[in-house]
This record gives sequence, C-alpha cells and structure tokens, in this order.
Amino acid sequence: MSSGHFAQIGGFLRPEGGVSGAVGPAGAGGSEGFPARSTDSEAASITSPESPETGKLPTCRRAYKCQNVQVKGEIAMKSIRQSGWPALLVLSVATASAQTARPSKQYTIDQFLNTTSVTGASFSADESRILFSSNKTGIWNVYSIPVAGGEWRAITKSTTDSTYAVSFFPKDDRILFTRDQGGNELNHLYVLKDGQEKDLTPGDKLKAQFAGWTPDGGAFFVASNERDARYFDIYRYDSATYERTLAYKNEHGHFPDDISGDGKWVAMTKLSTTNDTDIYLWNADTKALTHLTPHKGDAQYSPATFDPASRYLYYLSNEGSEFTQLRRYSLAAGTHEDVERADWDVTFASFSHNGRYRVTGVNKDGRTVITVTETASGKPVALPAIPNGGVGGVSIARSESKLAFYINGDRSPNDLHVLQLGANRAPVKLTSSLSPDIDPADLVDTQVVRFKARDGMTIPNILWKPHQASATAKAPALVLVHGGPGGQTTSGYSAQVQYYVNHGYVVLGINNRGSSGYGKSFFAADDRRHGREPLWDCVDAKKYLASLPYVDANRIGILGGSYGGYMVLAALAFQPDEFDAGVDIFGVSNWLRTLGAIPAWWEAQRKALYAEMGDPVADEKMLYEVSPVFHAAKIKKPLIVLQGANDPRVVKAESDDIVAAARKNGVPVEYVIFPDEGHGFTKKKNQIEGYSAVLKFLDTHLKGKAAGTR
Repeated sequence: MSSGHFAQIGGFLRPEGGVSGAVGPAGAGGSEGFPARSTDSEAASITSPESPETGKLPTCRRAYKCQNVQVKGEIAMKSIRQSGWPALLVLSVATASAQTARPSKQYTIDQFLNTTSVTGASFSADESRILFSSNKTGIWNVYSIPVAGGEWRAITKSTTDSTYAVSFFPKDDRILFTRDQGGNELNHLYVLKDGQEKDLTPGDKLKAQFAGWTPDGGAFFVASNERDARYFDIYRYDSATYERTLAYKNEHGHFPDDISGDGKWVAMTKLSTTNDTDIYLWNADTKALTHLTPHKGDAQYSPATFDPASRYLYYLSNEGSEFTQLRRYSLAAGTHEDVERADWDVTFASFSHNGRYRVTGVNKDGRTVITVTETASGKPVALPAIPNGGVGGVSIARSESKLAFYINGDRSPNDLHVLQLGANRAPVKLTSSLSPDIDPADLVDTQVVRFKARDGMTIPNILWKPHQASATAKAPALVLVHGGPGGQTTSGYSAQVQYYVNHGYVVLGINNRGSSGYGKSFFAADDRRHGREPLWDCVDAKKYLASLPYVDANRIGILGGSYGGYMVLAALAFQPDEFDAGVDIFGVSNWLRTLGAIPAWWEAQRKALYAEMGDPVADEKMLYEVSPVFHAAKIKKPLIVLQGANDPRVVKAESDDIVAAARKNGVPVEYVIFPDEGHGFTKKKNQIEGYSAVLKFLDTHLKGKAAGTR
C-alpha cells in the first residue's frame, strides 16, 4: 500500500520522540506519504505529544510500551517495530568529553522555541511541491513548499487545534489532513479541496486514521473504531466520490497493520503479552484468517509491509535472537525467508511506489540508521554524511525520481531536503528550522554512556554536558526518564533538553531496564517490577552522575514525562532521600485507576498490558504498593507537576491527587495545568510556559539549593 501500513493506536503514553519514545521512522520510509506519528521529531522533548496518527499506525509490541518520541512522553506499549521516532542515518557519535570548553551564551525559552518544527513529506501529483506539517505559527498546521525551494504556502490556518498533513491526492491537488479536539486523541480525517474542508469520518467519539492509498490512487483506506469503540475496522473510500465500503470488519480483536496493494490481504498483529506477539493474515476473497507465526516461548512478530507486487509480506521478528531481523513470507508458496539481519533491532522496512527502492532502519545504540537500497542491484543510495546526526523521515515520490528527507543533528532540529535521484546533484535544503537567535556552537552534542546497576546489569544512557561544567565549576544534574514503559532515550536535537543544558544542568537520559533497543532480555527485564528494579536503575544513575568530576553530587534531581513522570513520583515516594527535586509531566500516580480506565480503543492490547503491568483486580495489592499516590506521605522533596486537562491516557485526576497529597506534607509543590492540551503539549505558548516554569523551579530548588544540604 502506498504510504505504508497502519497499526494499532494504543500505548499508555504514546511513544514520544527522542528521549522518551521508541525509535522508528518519522515518516521514515517507503512510498511518499506520512508516518503514523509526526511531531516535531526532536529527540528529547518531554512535553511534545505523539505525532498525529496518519499514514502508518505503529503497532506496539508492549501494551503500554509503545513508541513515543525521543523524550516526548508516552505511556504506550513498547513498540514492536518501534516506529514513530525520527530515524537517523548515523555517521558518527559525538562524545561530550570531546567538546571544546567555551563560554556558553544563555538563551531564553522564547529564543529556543523560536525554532520551527517541521515533519512529514508528501509529494504533489506533479511532484512540484511537498506537503508537510509545522508549528511555525505556534499551532501545528499544514503547509506546502516548492521542491526547488521558496516560500511556504499555508494550507490550513487553525488557531486552536493542532492540524497535521496526511497526503496529497495522487492525481490532483486535494489534500488529506487530520486533527483531534484539544488533545483528546479522537482524530478525524479531513479532505481539503479549493479551500473547503470536509470531515470524512464524522462522529462524536470515534477515532479514525488514514491507512494508505491503492496503487492507482483511485481509492484509499481508513481505519476507524466507529462501529465498536474497542476495535478498528477498515473502510475503502472512493477518491472521487468519497463513498465508502467496509473492507474489513474486525471481529478478531487483532491490530490491523497493512493492506496489500491488490487489496486481497490484511496483515494483523495479535498481542499475547508485551514480549510475545503473532502475525495473522486475512484473505479478503475467502475471509479466511491464517496464523503465520506459530512458535514456542516468547517471540515478537510484527508486519512491516507488503511489497508493491503483493507477492510477499515483509515482517520483523526476534525469534531465536535478542534483536529483530527482517524476514518475508511468500503469499503464494507459504514459505518464510531471511532478508536482513543486524547487530541491533531492524525497526522498519518499506518500499517505494513501484518497488525500485527499499527503505530500512536499524536502531543502533540510540540512533536509527536508515538505508535506502536499490532493489534490483542491491546498491545503497548515497545519503548525506552528517556529523553528530543523520538522515531521517525518508519519503520517495511516486515516480521514484525524487527523495525527500530530513537532516537532524544533536545541535540542529529537523530540516527538510529534497534530492533528485540519479542526477548527481546536491540536495536542496527547503527549511531552516533552528532559531536565528541561537548559535549552534552554544549547544552541545550527546554522548552514549553506560554504567553498571547494583545487580550488575549494564544500563545505557544519553548524556548532555554543559559547556560551562567543570571540576572547578560543578553543575547540578538531572536524571531524565523516558516514557513508556518501553520507550527509549535517543540522541538528536531537543529544544527542551538543550534549554536546560544551556542554563547549566547536566542531563542524563537513562534507558533503564525495560527500554527498547537493547535486546529482548533487557526489554523484558522490568515486567511486573515497576516501582522497583527500574526505579533502582534511576537511583544508580544518580550515583553515576555523582561520580562525574563536573557534577555537584548534592544537587541532582529527576525529571520525566508520562511513564517517566510515574518514575519521578515513584522516586520521591519510594526513595525519598535520593533526589533533591522532581519534575513530573503527566505521570501516573495511581495504577489501579489508570489500568482500570484505559481508552476503549486499547481493548486488543488489554491482556498484554495487564501481563506487563498488572491486572487492577487480580493484582490490586501489587498495584497499590507501586502507586505513588498511596504513599505520598513520604514525599519530602520539592515537586512540580505539568498536566494537560484533556489527556485521555493519564487523566487529570492522576495529577490532581498527587499534588493534593504531597502538599499535605508541607513541601513546595507547583502545579501547571493546560486546558487545551492532552497527552503532550503541542502549542508553543504552552511549551514556553511549561518549560520556563520547570527551569524556574529547578533554579530555585536545585541550582539555588544551599551547598552541602540534603
């Protein structure tokens, strides 16, 4: 299917980008179109939401452990494919220790957020323009730009709800886009023609997502839970009339992932547990459902894509290995064979429209290495070499003559480029995202570091070291915990993290046990241990920071969003003497309530979610013991909480209750609520307010803390 597959829309806290989500393709690949999530693609933006659900719906291999952004918050399931984060072609890994000491000019949050975020790429029918999304005005909207460069054209002009591009129509200038209402995640799909928009999926409480074009562009597919809020059916829409027919009625409760180009096959994922998944294949002609991946023991299987000729289903699996490999299943012969294997997880694969190119991604130690391969020759397409960064968000035009992609680095946010394939010309840069106020030399590169936890397990991390930190000028520090559970802290640009580092804070983005990207044993190591071993990893991360010669061991705090926010609350309640301050961004405080009230559209993953976290009925005692709100009397360190009023995953009551309980202890507790946000903060005005409130809090209670006090 053009634009790739779709998948379940679930996850506790959506995997979010960079520091807090699983790594995957941010529009990473395949035929032109948009990925399932397309936020600002910044690596560690705790308060940024999951990208809009367009194009590909990422399946999650873990019911609360799903993709999410490089810190952009999530309570999602660990993702099977870990798609959703900006994938990067890594050319080098910068080391913080190699940075030249220099004075660093400090910038305001307004200057940092004067940076323009851009994401997604869809070529117009004549391939003269590219459609993308940006928060240029402070609200996410849809834009287009000539492939030769030039002025942006505003397609949508929302001043309230964030609006995201999906795709140009393949044969004309009509446009598909998506939006929800105030962050409630009930996305609808819209068509725009001659300036007039039409809701193709009307209804009050449904959730809908674009699922790809037919090869000739004469129709497209949409996944919707309007019939049964628990499951997503697939509808086929006529591109000319928008009349629709039910293509697949989901009575099996599995996650639809992809539809073959000939419309005959639907590939689906069944979640047994977060570590054990299967692929099922539904035949539209016979209505037969075939189990493709019978196996013994725990193994993860996830559909990746059908090839354009509808001969093979490409899929990912870690059976017999710590890491996922790319395999394929012959639809005619019924046989399986290996396609690509790496020393890390292969996270996704897709094809250009006619199959001339295959795009694959490998999650290599916190960056996703993208390869574009010419299928006939097996030769890779040369992509730009980017020091301390890489190439991501690859999108190939239907003619297969142009390639759009993003360049992202530790010190530079996503910028959109376009390359004429086979022309031996330099790519054209279409956007300049970094704020003109900021000198990239004042920002810092990331460093991959590891330490041994108390039980000997090796814990990987991403480290940001301020220029001004030294053995003679020791800096305060933060342990940054990603979303999930099962997300991953990754390298790449993050305005939020760079803002804190620029103001003198060392930041250690921990990938505690249970994180994606480091093998299935590490991934499963937190199962039913939340609030214990993963939290102890965070305490050990504090000890690691204290061992660094440029860190003030008496001024170390903890910060996290979504599941990471839960870890902050758990640290303050269960390890009350360890951290000097906590920053909780829409974190879970009461697992009994959260697990007992998951959104209806998570029904297919409920069993796996309960196996991972605990059943709110059968495991009531365990969940009570690890829920911070019931132990808030132990909190004695300053706390700030940020919450979106419309969050459907971590409802506002989670934050209300922990704030009220902690305030009874007489400790400083600040509470910032955004009435127009959900699970993640998309609007610049709210990001400015939230980030600046956090820095003011940290400067008061961490940096401003009297030396030597506990």
